[in-house]
Amino acid sequence: MNLANKLTMSRIYMAVVIILLLLFPFEQLGINLPTFLVNGRVEIELTSIIAGILFIVASITDFFDGRVARKYNYVTDFGKMIDAISDKVLTNSVLIILACNHKVAPIICVIIVIRDIVVDSLKMLVGNKGKAVAAIGIAKWKTATLMFGLIFALFENMPFILFDIKISDYLLIIAAGLSIVSALEYYKMAKVYLKEK
Repeated sequence: MNLANKLTMSRIYMAVVIILLLLFPFEQLGINLPTFLVNGRVEIELTSIIAGILFIVASITDFFDGRVARKYNYVTDFGKMIDAISDKVLTNSVLIILACNHKVAPIICVIIVIRDIVVDSLKMLVGNKGKAVAAIGIAKWKTATLMFGLIFALFENMPFILFDIKISDYLLIIAAGLSIVSALEYYKMAKVYLKEK
């Protein structure tokens, strides 16, 4: 287990903690965690703050693990696989939870999750033919806007909400748009291999 893979695995561990924090029935068990009132009108729950901080740290590991792998020649098939899995576990689980809590529009959640299923399926089919579909820049922009959108959603859009701007909505709409465009780009790249017998 090299350093790059340890960073990637840490993202999965943090994702599990985030999921538990956001889904654990604290109130039903009589555990009253503090809620903070900002500017007299914006409430932020402690669980969201902790989850948001962990999400930021996990997102930073996503930025560094690939760079560490390439710099020190730690690139492995396991690393590539677990990196893709950890990204989806982190972002899509939080996206689904926030959609269920009415903090994210369900249609955005549906678009992004379906896109990931389609793209991962295309990559798998192409991989079975001994080929590879390279990562594209627009997909990286999609991931970045998605992560920033989720961070702002977890922090109740602070500080932009003080000016009545739900910045997370704008970022997640952009992420959904980039999801569609990147899915089409991946399909164009993959269809040549898919036609091969």
